[in-house]
Order: sequence, then C-alpha cells, then structure tokens
Amino acid sequence: MPQAFYARKIYPELKEHLENKQITVLTGMRRTGKTTLVQHLLAEIKSTNKAFFDLQKISNQELWSQKNFDNIILNLERQGLNIKEKIYLGLDEIQLLPEVTGVVKYLYDHYNIKFIITGSSSYYLKNLFTESLSGRKKIFELFPLDFGEFLVFKNISASSVDFAASEFNSTEYERLKNFYEEYVRFGGFPEVVLAATERIKKDLLQDIISSYINIDIKILADFKDSRNLYNLIKMLALRTGTKLDYSKISRLIGLSRQTVLNYLDLFEKTYLINRVSIFANNPDREIVKAQKIYFTDPGFLAVLGEVSGGAKFENAVYAQLARQGEVRYYSLKTGREIDFIFDNNLALEVKETPAVDDLKELSDLAVKSGVKKYRLIGRHPAIKFSDYIWGGDIR
Repeated sequence: MPQAFYARKIYPELKEHLENKQITVLTGMRRTGKTTLVQHLLAEIKSTNKAFFDLQKISNQELWSQKNFDNIILNLERQGLNIKEKIYLGLDEIQLLPEVTGVVKYLYDHYNIKFIITGSSSYYLKNLFTESLSGRKKIFELFPLDFGEFLVFKNISASSVDFAASEFNSTEYERLKNFYEEYVRFGGFPEVVLAATERIKKDLLQDIISSYINIDIKILADFKDSRNLYNLIKMLALRTGTKLDYSKISRLIGLSRQTVLNYLDLFEKTYLINRVSIFANNPDREIVKAQKIYFTDPGFLAVLGEVSGGAKFENAVYAQLARQGEVRYYSLKTGREIDFIFDNNLALEVKETPAVDDLKELSDLAVKSGVKKYRLIGRHPAIKFSDYIWGGDIR
C-alpha cells in the first residue's frame, strides 16, 4: 500500500519551478520531508524520461563521482533514459557527494536535463552552489510542519485565519486544543507528528538530534567530542527565549567564546536554531543589544532538558510566526520587553493565560516602541477576557 502524501505549503511553488530550466535545490534540516516531496514531484511528471538517485547508496555515489562525465551519460542511457529528450533527474542527499556539483554543472550546460536536488545542510549547500552553480539554481528551504500543516497531517479540517485580527473562539479552541498542545510539546517533524505514542515521538526527536550532530555537523565541522556539542545544545535549550550571554555560556561549557560563537553560527546555518535581534530604529542600538535564541522546531525542547511550559509555548509561537514573516523583539534598559515584533508593525506578547493587565502593559510598551498594532497571544482560555489571539490560530 503506497504511503500517503500530505501536501506541504511549499509544494505548489516547487511544482511550478519544474517548468524552469534552473536547478531546483531543496534544502532544510534532516527528516523534514525533502525526499518525499521530490519523489512525489517526479511521480506527477507525465514524462517517463526521469529517474531518482539516492546518494546514500554506494552504487549511485560511484555513478555520479566518475571523472569522465560522458561515462555518466552512458550509464543514464543504460538505465533507459533518452538523452536526446528532456530528462528529469532527482538527486537526493547531495551533501554526501560534494564533487557532484561539477557533474551537475556540466550536464546542465550541455544537455536538456532538469535537476531536482535535495540536501540536509543549508550552510554547505548555499556556499557550494553560490560558487559553482551561480545563476543556474533556485534554493527552496523546507522546515518542519507549521501548525496548519500539522493539522493536514492529522487529517483535521481547519480554515486559514488572519491571526492578527482574530479573537479567542471557544468553539474552535475546544475542537483543536489537544492537537495544538501536541504541536507545542512535540513539534512538526513529519514522522514525529504521525507517530502513535509519546514515547515514540521522544525517541524520534532524540534520534533526529543525534543524527544532526553525528552526521550533518560532522560533515561540516572539525570537532573532537560530540558530547561537547550535545551539552552546548542542551544548554541553549534551557535559554530558549532569553538573551544570549556568550561569555557565560563559554565559561559553563568549558569552550572558548569564539568556539561557542562559531558553533552557534553553524547551528543557525543548519536550521537547528534561530537568533532573534532587537527591533530598533537605530541600527547601532540593535548591534549593541543581545540576541534571543529559539529552536526552529518546538519539539526539540521535549528531549533537550527540563524546559518550562511557558518557554515551550513561546518557542512554538516563534516557530509559527517565523514561517510567515520577520520576527524581532523589543526591549528597554529597564528590562521591560515585548516578546515579538512581527513584520515591523505588530507587537505580540505571549502569555499562557492572558489577562487585561497584560494587554495594558503591552499597549504601553507598543507606544514606546513606535509600533501601532499590538495583540496578546494566549495558550489557555482567560476568564471573562477574549481580546487575544489563541496560539492555534497562527497557521
């Protein structure tokens, strides 16, 4: 029985790009569903002049690492492909074979071949393709599911919502609250979403983290002890939603400040974390202020440490917002803050159970920030108060 295909929001854009000669490059963190999307794209192409190569297989690595590119063409013809007509080729896990970009460039320039490529390392792929395939490719980024996609994978109907204008709807909340709680706790990696039990979900998340450290990061970085990396990631999890103090982290982890900075740069470029800068009209002030940290998928916090429910909720809201626009935060010297400034024009404060006083405080800070629109985002129902966005409406 074929595996069910669940539509991702990026899919129509990928499908449209099939008509473009440019190489379609799909990158993102490990196990976000890149392979499934490419295989489905190829399956929907009416032409039979197509093939998919998993570069984890040694036989495919041997084929695509040949220095005589004409031999590669001969091999493609032996597999039944007609080189005189347009060919669609999927290459999966391209980061495992760095030299393949030279082959792709040659075949792209000399034959009518549409390449669809996947790779699980943003940092590696972006730099490599910028150098060798300039003007020949378009990069698409695939993230774990947002909450709207999460509901699609659960076969739950839910209309799209203008979250910025919505108010708490008790009927919709009761219908979807358990699903949203699951999303906040375990995030949006497809196989995690589809897993049957909490134990399996946690095991899968732990495996994703381990694979990320021992495979993806190992390809990119020269490190002697993966335990240092894992401990650093766990330390970052405990700082979710807080300002980063690199010197303090350096002292606690026993690594130099520069090493910590280098690893955080790598974590960000390979989709594990995001650092959020301050919202300020004065760029110099923005440079001085510390950045905050969030994980790209809220599920990581389920296996990386004892993180509070409030921090998990805030991280989930960040992940939801980041799929839709630019996210920054606002802070005064007194320590008063606004959690998120969305697209420079909407101040958002995250509260597990919002209250009228929270709205008054947000209103005051929004005036100081110069942002005219402001809303609270809540996780649980408030008593006799409905002027807030329910987190599950951000989809």
